Amino acid sequence: MQTQDVVVPVGAGLMKSYLALPDTVEPRPAVIVLQEIFGVNAEMRRITELLASAGYVALAINYYHRSDPDLDVPYDEAGMQRGFAAAKQTSRATYREDLGAAITWLNQRSDVASGRIATWGFCMGGSVAFYSATLPGVKAAVSFYGGSIASPFGSGEPAALTDSAAVQAPLLLAFGGRDHYISAAQIEQIESTLQQAGKVFELVVYPEQDHGFFRQSSKAFGTPDVADAWQRVQGFLERV
Repeated sequence: MQTQDVVVPVGAGLMKSYLALPDTVEPRPAVIVLQEIFGVNAEMRRITELLASAGYVALAINYYHRSDPDLDVPYDEAGMQRGFAAAKQTSRATYREDLGAAITWLNQRSDVASGRIATWGFCMGGSVAFYSATLPGVKAAVSFYGGSIASPFGSGEPAALTDSAAVQAPLLLAFGGRDHYISAAQIEQIESTLQQAGKVFELVVYPEQDHGFFRQSSKAFGTPDVADAWQRVQGFLERV
């Protein structure tokens, strides 16, 4: 595996990102990793490397690059407050611009199988992943515990679920049954809305898990729910 810090041109600016490449000589599908509110931190880099270990070109993009490009804060109250403040500076327009730039950048690489790009996001990034399923160039989207799918974005914009009619890529959505940020009623709303819209999706709830449960995978995949979630992601991404 090879890893490196890269910059992706976005309009007149540059978006710092983290790239992980698998050990292969053939062009591979790519996955855009979408960060939590805490920035492209060690956890997001770990996820990027996890994808590369499974054979994907993985790119973690920093959609705070306009206002707080070096944000990397811990999982504590102070980190959450700074992360929420940064998230307020983002919007559907900036997500669309950043994702479009990342897709173009990846498709121009010789080690990427052009046109075979998915997204995988967590918490805030899980909501962005849901939104990414409405954009051209995204072939599949994985959303883990997206808090703004059924609630407003940090910017104050309406929930991502209001874009459900425009979803064009298959979705894999995972939630924890004990999530204090996402209620069972919201999960049911997400499922019923997508069903009524006739969208292709898979939704799984892990009853004993709380918000951010996949961070446990940095310690071990021995936890059945975490192992199952990773297996589902790999199976889902094989369709890309």
